[in-house]
Amino acid sequence: MTHQAILPEGWPRPKGYANGVVARGRMLFIAGTIGWDAQERIVSDDFGAQARQALDNVAQVLRAAGGKPENIVRMTWYVTDKREYLAAAREIGQAFRELIGCYDIAMTAVEVKALIEDRAKVEIEATAVLPD
Repeated sequence: MTHQAILPEGWPRPKGYANGVVARGRMLFIAGTIGWDAQERIVSDDFGAQARQALDNVAQVLRAAGGKPENIVRMTWYVTDKREYLAAAREIGQAFRELIGCYDIAMTAVEVKALIEDRAKVEIEATAVLPD
């Protein structure tokens, strides 16, 4: 294992993320990925479908570097509509479990006015620590 989740004493265990992560190894910084395919076509206007594709894109970059989803230590999600994000929580959770698996990741979600690609509803950037 390349990282360990940190839970301060007395704090409740967070649902779907870690409060902090300690890691050792080679750093991989994954640029923001959106819900488009390898030909840069947005896969759907559905928030959940875009989130699934963005997560898959993160996983593909990770695999290309020789990593695995469990090497991810940090994610930042940029969403254009927090209500749409919350409404798709079940679908996002299922995609996350299937594609990433581990919730011991320091995560942040931020609502933004817009993303650079007009149809994009979510952009995910990640940091992974790969074993030496």
